[in-house]
Amino acid sequence: MSTVRNVLARARFYVREFSGEAAYDRYVAHARSHDPDAEVLTRRAFERARTDAREADPREGFRCC
Repeated sequence: MSTVRNVLARARFYVREFSGEAAYDRYVAHARSHDPDAEVLTRRAFERARTDAREADPREGFRCC
């Protein structure tokens, strides 16, 4: 049973990393470690800022949609 649980935990880790879901968790941990009283963006605001930054990057090339 431990082996199955270990495999599932690793699979979950890779899926979260691949999908970008873990990025918000890393952001919150980083913000809290540097200033525990700092205001942290909501997940929605974080994802919006991430998307805006990605779309503004000229290395991404032209995207119409």
